[in-house]
Amino acid sequence: MRSIAFLFSFTLLLTTNAFAQKPKPKPAPGLVVTYRNPVIAGDFADPSVIRVGDTYYAAATSSEWGPAYPIYSSKNLVDWEYVGPVFAELPEWTMGSFWAPELYFRNGTFYCYYTARRKSDKQSFIGVASTKDLKKGFKDHGVIIEWTKEAIDAFVVEDNGKLFITWKAYGLDKDRGIEILGAELSSDGLKVIGKEFGLIKAELTGWESGGAEGQSIFKRGNYWYMLYSGNACCGAGCDYQVGFARAEKLEGPWTKYAGNPALFGDESWKCPGHGTVVVTPDNRYFYLHHAYNGVDFTFSGRQGVLSELVWDEVSKWPAFRYGKTTPAQAEAPIAIGAVINHNFSINYNKDTLKAPWVYDVSFSKPNFEVQNGSLEIENTNHNNTGNFLGITVKKGSYTFSAEVTAKKDLSQNIIVYGDARNAIGYGVRDNHISLWQIKEGVHEVIKTQEIPDKYKDIKLSLQSRYGRFYEFRWDVKGQKIDSLTSSVQIETPWLPRWDRAPRVGVNVSGNGSGKSEIKAVQMKYD
Repeated sequence: MRSIAFLFSFTLLLTTNAFAQKPKPKPAPGLVVTYRNPVIAGDFADPSVIRVGDTYYAAATSSEWGPAYPIYSSKNLVDWEYVGPVFAELPEWTMGSFWAPELYFRNGTFYCYYTARRKSDKQSFIGVASTKDLKKGFKDHGVIIEWTKEAIDAFVVEDNGKLFITWKAYGLDKDRGIEILGAELSSDGLKVIGKEFGLIKAELTGWESGGAEGQSIFKRGNYWYMLYSGNACCGAGCDYQVGFARAEKLEGPWTKYAGNPALFGDESWKCPGHGTVVVTPDNRYFYLHHAYNGVDFTFSGRQGVLSELVWDEVSKWPAFRYGKTTPAQAEAPIAIGAVINHNFSINYNKDTLKAPWVYDVSFSKPNFEVQNGSLEIENTNHNNTGNFLGITVKKGSYTFSAEVTAKKDLSQNIIVYGDARNAIGYGVRDNHISLWQIKEGVHEVIKTQEIPDKYKDIKLSLQSRYGRFYEFRWDVKGQKIDSLTSSVQIETPWLPRWDRAPRVGVNVSGNGSGKSEIKAVQMKYD
């Protein structure tokens, strides 16, 4: 049995109707209940999923966003609620690249094996954290695997009472290609005690030419099975795919499935891969993995999708139930569910709801608090993109807005943020509204509009289409000022993607000291 712990910083508090789940009506007898992908919307790459009793937990890559590694919980693998991050405070040895967390539970201890970039040499290695009490959060134990130049994508299994960790050897070593390695762990799961051994190597041609990674390993009958991914994972030119392999012993030899690749992309879900197999109480096998939505594509990130495995009891090989592509709609694991509402609206003068803000780990975590009926972000990072608080976008078409009280020396902005060098913002300072962009580090004001001094309480809005086309506007609540307002449209194909799908949110900027005065924020998906 495998599991995870979590911390409650930045936790989504279900104290109002926003973010809440509404019960679905029970199906009539004999009807098949279905779900639609994604089951975890928005950027949720490299998911690890476990079942503890009747509850599933899933965590995923957070890349350059903090808090590190978002965690969700579910009773049915379809309806997921955000519960918090693995690390509310980033581990001291890390500097970013928070990739591929691996969740595990054994003998009353919860583990998270994770990939991160080390401050001292800027190389990616694997760390481990543990806890015996989920309510107290994780204790970080630092680096557990340093494999020459780089090691990523941990996966842990138990074999005959012994723990083993597997990982991707990045292929940066001289005269050594990309391969998946394994080694024995100590009984407490906190250090490697065995010599490494090879599981599979990536082929130099075909669908594995880009490497082999993201392994998920499990035992069924007399065989160990592995699902692994190959080719380019990310971005507009991705061609990620999934293959099978099996072995009678964990140490091998491993045999790859002759029909590989077993899963690849189509117009609905592109570039699927890197996930975890989990077994339901009624012995159905599901693969929670990531893929790009065919409409929003890379602009909304790699989303959490669910594909079921079935078995050929003659050949003893699995296959994906709905063919070799990710299903748009499929039979649900169990016949219960809830309707999840991703929309939210927060009035800081009266609501207690807390948004699940993320921030760029290349800066210090923004100082912010809710007081005096406002979200107050302190202007500590004196640049156009500093002090950013963002929301993970669930799909590419939405409207985001913030109500602010204009200040003389500080600009308060709504922002579509890829990184500190690539963003687009729309903000108010004193009696000016400005649309600006930062592209490859170059700041440019696209349009500025002067507004009458009497207008201090301003609503800033942006409307997104497919995460690529944006329209910005401003207005004043309760005022008819059509002759003054004007919308501005812009396309942003240059915003970062790959493992860094843009977030949308708010910030405060300028050379002076002070705090924002944000009265309300709202997100509404089409």
